[in-house]
Amino acid sequence: MRVGLMFPPGRDQTDLVRVARWAEELGFDYFCCGEHVFFHGPITNSFVGLAAAAGATERIRLLSALTVLPAYPAALAAKLIASLDQVARGRFDLGVGVGGEHPPEFEALGVALAERGRRTDEALELLAELFSGGRTTFHGGFTTIRDQALEPVPVQRPGPPVWVGGRRPAALRRAARYGDVWLPYLVDPGRLAMSLSEVRTRAAEYGRPPESVRGAVFCWAAVDSDPARARRNVLAEVGRTYRQDLSGRAERYLLYGTPEQVRRRIGEYAGAGAEEMVFAPACPAGEFDQMVDLFAGEVLPSIRAAQPATTPGGLVDA
Repeated sequence: MRVGLMFPPGRDQTDLVRVARWAEELGFDYFCCGEHVFFHGPITNSFVGLAAAAGATERIRLLSALTVLPAYPAALAAKLIASLDQVARGRFDLGVGVGGEHPPEFEALGVALAERGRRTDEALELLAELFSGGRTTFHGGFTTIRDQALEPVPVQRPGPPVWVGGRRPAALRRAARYGDVWLPYLVDPGRLAMSLSEVRTRAAEYGRPPESVRGAVFCWAAVDSDPARARRNVLAEVGRTYRQDLSGRAERYLLYGTPEQVRRRIGEYAGAGAEEMVFAPACPAGEFDQMVDLFAGEVLPSIRAAQPATTPGGLVDA
């Protein structure tokens, strides 16, 4: 299993370069950065954050988790994606989400909330055409291009890998049609396995090899020698980020506990088909380094080497 380290929303962005370099030194496969224009608190822009990380690192891949694609004119998104892949020397992975958790964001952008799915699908169609390197004429519902060529195109051919986020039926369909990776969040291993099977069945209906879509999972997580403290931390941070109380669903949807408990749960996700994982540390800012160090030292090496569990179960006993 390949693992990415998420730069936490709300963290001081002047620390981003240090954390990206540290993630590379610790052996993470990805450094991940999300975005919103307006949200419930401070948050990065994925393109700007990952461009800074690209200049500070050499080997680690850079994943936007997630880019709110309908927030951008599709042609502008194509330019930003191609430019970032150039700057990163072919190390960029594009994570795509439709957003919508904070409706005032879309109102401020002049984008109708009900259109964001259609805008995302059209943008993904257009990206593939523009990244081909030829001259493009495109007449969509939201974008018109007349005989233009994107220069330069991404380093990666035919373009950066596309990770599609979301859990709903439209997201599963989008992942089946356009995605190299399906990246849900707030799912248990059982739902992950069932939905990944559906994604791959739909991929075959689109004429794609079913196994061309890899499974992944985004985990808000807290690892601590004290599982009760880990639970408090993850609930507090996720509640602050999304303005939701997940206390009744923590055992099902959140990753927390001692290193051994976290390793076991990640093994269950691997058994459900997750080949990739985004580790999103959920803790007070002053404990971030300690938690990342603990995860990298006591969880990361073993989950790469361990055989996956085959039966989804509970998270922690605490």
